[in-house]
Amino acid sequence: MATWLNLTLQDSASPVMEQLIFFHDHALMIMLMIITAVFYTMIMIIQNKQTSRFILEGQMIETLWTIAPAIILVFIAIPSLRLLYLMDEIHNPAMTLKTIGHQWYWSYEYSDFTKLEFDSYMVQQDDQPIYSFRLLDTDNRVVLPMNSPIRMIVTAADVLHSWTVPSLGVKTDATPGRLNQISFSINRPGLLYGQCSEICGANHSFMPIVIESVSTNQFINWVSKMS
Repeated sequence: MATWLNLTLQDSASPVMEQLIFFHDHALMIMLMIITAVFYTMIMIIQNKQTSRFILEGQMIETLWTIAPAIILVFIAIPSLRLLYLMDEIHNPAMTLKTIGHQWYWSYEYSDFTKLEFDSYMVQQDDQPIYSFRLLDTDNRVVLPMNSPIRMIVTAADVLHSWTVPSLGVKTDATPGRLNQISFSINRPGLLYGQCSEICGANHSFMPIVIESVSTNQFINWVSKMS
């Protein structure tokens, strides 16, 4: 779901996505240093002679090029593991939302409220408003309060799906007969777009996700209207 001339990750809408962007930049800086060192070494090899009657063995350089990659991997692994545990942590949720993947739409159930559930289909191109995104808007948006820990329970009714919202840093498989659980908190208002990220059939790319992040008061008013 990249936009025009978008070469980077989407702007974050959750603390977890902020950490993912930081780790992405951290890993890229390490890769840049490795590429620079390898490029410099290749230039030196090209510019210098390949023979020397004094060098018989190079124990020091062999020790260095064995230890250095291990140290580099530690600098990548520690923040990576920290982030994995952070993403897997389930805090005390303010509310629970259950989503069920179908071919080819999503169903949502607000477990904390009585009979608040709906299906979310992609808006067809002929019915699409001018200001909406083609193939990304839905007839029923998921309305969620911002600055509230939300637990999402994901499953599927037929085949494998994947509930994915890049700006939240969320991607969870929807597996038939299995409940997967994720947690996130939205830190800004607005519309957040996602799509199914599993090849689930012929119309796989036509089951978008739209989350409308609103204030707590607006969310309560929406629940009152929907109930």
